Amino acid sequence: MNLLEELRSLDPRDPGRWPFAIRAGAVGVAFVAATIGLIYFFVWNEQRPELEQRRAEEQQLRGEFREKHAKAVNLEVYKQQLKDIERSFGALLRQLPGKTEVPSLLVDISQTGLGAGLQEKLFQPEAEVRRDFYAEKPIKIRLTGSYHQFGEFVSGIAALPRIVTLDDISIKPDSKDAYDQLSMELTARTYRYLDEDEIAAAEAGKKKDAVVHRARPAGGG
Repeated sequence: MNLLEELRSLDPRDPGRWPFAIRAGAVGVAFVAATIGLIYFFVWNEQRPELEQRRAEEQQLRGEFREKHAKAVNLEVYKQQLKDIERSFGALLRQLPGKTEVPSLLVDISQTGLGAGLQEKLFQPEAEVRRDFYAEKPIKIRLTGSYHQFGEFVSGIAALPRIVTLDDISIKPDSKDAYDQLSMELTARTYRYLDEDEIAAAEAGKKKDAVVHRARPAGGG
């Protein structure tokens, strides 16, 4: 009787009568299966969350590596772009007057209106509004004249060597009887760069305010 026929003749309900070699093999198989089951439930299941975390970290590190590698490859391109940006920024900064140049710029704006033939009814500079590295100065202006003269005024402002913007423009008839006599109200904004002392003072003020805010007790007025 060969092995296959011998296995077929075994009574699964009475393993005690199986030949010793087969019983030993069955016990070995059962032991291996139990060992694999125990390893799966007590080792694999416990280690799986950590394994998933390590896989996620690996993917993140791979992504960071690809990003840094791309930056390293394009480093020279980025340096050239930075130089171009600095050059463009410098050109724009040169269009901003310094503190001592603002009065003459205000005169230029006023003279532009008068040169266009407009009558200046209001020219009221307001307080500066400081930003990170520059300050803007709004000027309330009211002029009277014709559409053609208004167009000439706007073109003259655009032609100034310094940056001046015109906002909140309102045009209406100057009076009921005047057909071509109009009144234009607007806010002109000039900009100037802050010098190093002003920037340093602003930074010191921010730090002082932050210290005061942190030192203020909770619930204090």
